[in-house]
Amino acid sequence: MVDNHSYRKKVPEFLGVKKRYPKFIHKVFRGVGKAIDQFHMMEDGDRILVGVSGVDSITLLWVLRERLAWIPVKYTLKAVYINPGFDETTEKIIGDYLRKEFFDYEMIKTDMGTKAHDPHAQENPCFLCSHDRKKMLFSLACEGNYQKIALGHHLDDINATLFINILYGSSISTMLPRQDIFGGRLTIIRPLALVDKEQIQKSAEFLNIPSIINPCPSSHLSQRKQINDFLDYFYKKDQRIRYNIFHAMSNIHRDYLP
Repeated sequence: MVDNHSYRKKVPEFLGVKKRYPKFIHKVFRGVGKAIDQFHMMEDGDRILVGVSGVDSITLLWVLRERLAWIPVKYTLKAVYINPGFDETTEKIIGDYLRKEFFDYEMIKTDMGTKAHDPHAQENPCFLCSHDRKKMLFSLACEGNYQKIALGHHLDDINATLFINILYGSSISTMLPRQDIFGGRLTIIRPLALVDKEQIQKSAEFLNIPSIINPCPSSHLSQRKQINDFLDYFYKKDQRIRYNIFHAMSNIHRDYLP
């Protein structure tokens, strides 16, 4: 494991001018930069803990580090993978990639996923597992003096959460691109908030970021999967719909709501 400064010494060209990448990767860079600026996600000297679990979050980690080559704001990154206990394969795939790419990272083994799926568990397994993983991330950030936690949720995740909360939570709400918690002592940021999943997937394939299959037994049965399938039908008909949904959340006509 090495820190960002060690990486830059090992790979000198990282400090050079912005590399030439395909247009679709530059589109991701622009989306991340716009989200960071629009929602005031970062400040110079930030220590950022990046929760990684799959292709989206690993792509985010790569983008955040690559931006350091040309942006004036400097920050420190550390990746953390919390193994929910379903298998060891995912941890190995992620660990091998992070090590090969000289990221500073930490792997934590837990049984929170298997416990959440225990027949005697009172809560929904997805809710309980997510809650416990976030709680651990908060603890790690506070212990390591990190000001920010970066998560890999993208535009489609934010849209899907809106519909999940409407249909199952009786509320019009979603994940925030930036959310201050504990009185502002810690901030959750989602720099991919303006980037859709197709852009991320295409970039990940170009960058040889390994494909990761979610080992959770509920991954194909969840409410989120059902909502994503529903929204995908409309996205395929008109790509503008995903952006219309996102912008609708800040274009609320309260006079036409009960």
